[in-house]
Amino acid sequence: MLSNHLQNGMETAKLLWSRLPTSDAEGQDGVGIGHYKKTDGGTVESLDYEVIENYAYREEQALRGKLYMYYSVCVKWFFALLIGIGTGFAAVFINISVENFAGWKYSLTFNIIQKSYFAGCIIYILFNLALVLSSVYIITHFAPAAAGSGIPEIKGYLNGIDTHGILLFRTLVGKIFGSIGSVGGGLALGKEGPLVHTGACIASLLGQGGSTKYHLSSRWLQVFNSERDRRDLVTCGCAAGVAAAFRAPVGGVLFALEEVTSWWRSQLMWRVFFTSAIVAVVVRTAMGWCKSGKCGHFGSGGFIIWDVSDGQEDYSFMELLPMAVIGVIGGLLGALFNQLTLYITNWRRNYLHKKGNHIKIIEVCLISVITSIISFGLPLFRKCTPCPESDLNSGIECPRAPGMYGNYVNFYCSSKMEYNDLATIFFNTQDDAIRNLFSAKTIHEFSAQSLLTFLVMFYALAVVTFGTAVPAGQFVPGIMIGSTYGRLVGMFVVSFYKRLNIEEGTYALLGAASFLGGSMRMTVSLCVIMVEITNNLKLLPLIMLVLLISKAVGDAFNEGFYEEQARIRGIPLLESRPKYQMRSMTAKDACANQKVVYFPRVVKVSDIVSILRSNMHNGFPVIDHTRNGETLVIGLMLRSHLLVLLQSKVDFQHSPLPCDLRGGSLPIRHNLSEFVKPVSSKGISLEDIHLSRDDLEMYIDLAPFVNPSPYIVPEDMSLSKVYNLFRQLGLRHIFVVPRASRVIGMITRKDLLIEEHEHSGAVELQSTSVRGQKHDKRIRKRNTDGEQPLLDGLLV
Repeated sequence: MLSNHLQNGMETAKLLWSRLPTSDAEGQDGVGIGHYKKTDGGTVESLDYEVIENYAYREEQALRGKLYMYYSVCVKWFFALLIGIGTGFAAVFINISVENFAGWKYSLTFNIIQKSYFAGCIIYILFNLALVLSSVYIITHFAPAAAGSGIPEIKGYLNGIDTHGILLFRTLVGKIFGSIGSVGGGLALGKEGPLVHTGACIASLLGQGGSTKYHLSSRWLQVFNSERDRRDLVTCGCAAGVAAAFRAPVGGVLFALEEVTSWWRSQLMWRVFFTSAIVAVVVRTAMGWCKSGKCGHFGSGGFIIWDVSDGQEDYSFMELLPMAVIGVIGGLLGALFNQLTLYITNWRRNYLHKKGNHIKIIEVCLISVITSIISFGLPLFRKCTPCPESDLNSGIECPRAPGMYGNYVNFYCSSKMEYNDLATIFFNTQDDAIRNLFSAKTIHEFSAQSLLTFLVMFYALAVVTFGTAVPAGQFVPGIMIGSTYGRLVGMFVVSFYKRLNIEEGTYALLGAASFLGGSMRMTVSLCVIMVEITNNLKLLPLIMLVLLISKAVGDAFNEGFYEEQARIRGIPLLESRPKYQMRSMTAKDACANQKVVYFPRVVKVSDIVSILRSNMHNGFPVIDHTRNGETLVIGLMLRSHLLVLLQSKVDFQHSPLPCDLRGGSLPIRHNLSEFVKPVSSKGISLEDIHLSRDDLEMYIDLAPFVNPSPYIVPEDMSLSKVYNLFRQLGLRHIFVVPRASRVIGMITRKDLLIEEHEHSGAVELQSTSVRGQKHDKRIRKRNTDGEQPLLDGLLV
């Protein structure tokens, strides 16, 4: 029977991320190995980052030569350029659109409140509601995968997990226009996370040559046919998204390295850095163009950079204690934020959103109305404060009209020389509000009551809003929350130490860094991003201090924000290190309960169909028998490749005899691109294939299509070691085999050094030349019958 166990205990390694659900639950849900049941009813699937070096691949590589290799490298750099340009233009479009919608909204509202505050409030609510309604409608009816920040899904993709729909063209469109509506509508959300997802979508679409569904594909761009090359491009897109969102190119590179990708190499570092630099050039050019007044209501808040270079220049040792307190507060509030959003998102997915799209739309509209009422209404209850004495050198004017860039907003004040400190934060775009909280030379601008009011209300709004059916980022809301309590601590320090060189805005910056560190648990990348967006390198040691403290405090309670959200979305991430219990487990323990399903080399079509219908495995060992009757594992066959063979039918044969692969006489009937599954797509299913009775009686020789060199581990290898191998190499399958009875060779570092002769062009292994020169030190080969292992070329 084809479903029998392999002889000699041959077993297929259990995919390590399947440890999250129980095996019983998998069987009940009908989800096999390689699939994981999502909480919303869908499935996610592992990605094949390993290169399938089958017969067709090797024949095609032999025909290409060195020239194609140089061409491939040049195309990768060209794609990196296109990713940077595309992400930069997407960021420019989103920022200009948000700024103009906000400008129209505040201009219209300010003109109306000159006559009636009630009418102005109604117009303000309706304007925000219209923008938010457009965003949620796009998500619910056009691009469901564009909801949320998208970073957990992209992190899962770069970790080896593909979620259906996250990198499609409609997701890109929904992300761009949905972000404009949700952020422009005044919700407690940001556009930075969606920009990371936008960059990843642009990179993925370029990697597969565009979108065939919407007839936007180009044959000239369809160069890369492996998931590994696409993964590199998506990594460049993630870095480009951060660089475009914060104008922080170095921070974008470090974000991709630290937070999203689990596989890195030096060549990729260069391309990611190049992409981020291109984004910086595009954004800087757009800013220069907008300064000429051609961008409508575009203001200084459009592209984030909160310059605090004129802030506090020095700090004393006594200030380290309140700064450490800021780190502790950030860790506590960040961990609480993660836990609250986890509970609410879980309840929303399990109960509320299952009632249909109309409930999602009603929910977002209700939150929009509440947010508008709070942001417009709460400043009406605050007493206005007289403007401070004007300082011509500071460049700060008092007062200013609502919605206009700057501090000291005059809102519902009886005198023209008064300002409303709560309206300075609430009745403003988030970028401008953060700039006001970070501002220097504005001591005592905000009262403690106003800051506490804003902190409580905005914290609650951010918790409730995240997880709704709109694109939502948490970077800027986190900075808003952190800068608020940071400024509160700064006010206390100013009044306690009574020193003139202490700036409340500096403590607001440290508070922002502490909350992001306590919530997202990033360190190096976040530190660089904060330095780049504030343009003050002197604060680097203080930012490092609060980040370390807030991360340590947050880790004591729960995991980071993206890890928690990935878990609730059913994305089984492999963490950076294995669990402690894996040290006492072996590879055999991980797959002890499995029943190995394998194929013989030449298999009947009807048997393939029967096995594919009976299970959901994604990889199958292929075996052959030697003349002595011994079982030989010849490679790994992927389910997706089997489906391609069944659909094409060109490899069907009447004879059950294997074909001859020697001498290159076998014709290549397939292009390698046929075996590549489109990104974020389900690919071919068995139901799409129509086979006649005659087809079912035919045979297929699987030898030309198997991966002849899958990764293999002995059965007694520790599971922690298997885990590290699996994650660091980005694998999908590992074979677990009995301990080998003999050794045919051992490879050391010297065996991997290659010398290329200048004149002859021949390539020779360095160890071969060494052995040729030192005949007396050559290790003899012994062919033994069990007395000693067979060694070939052992070099120590």
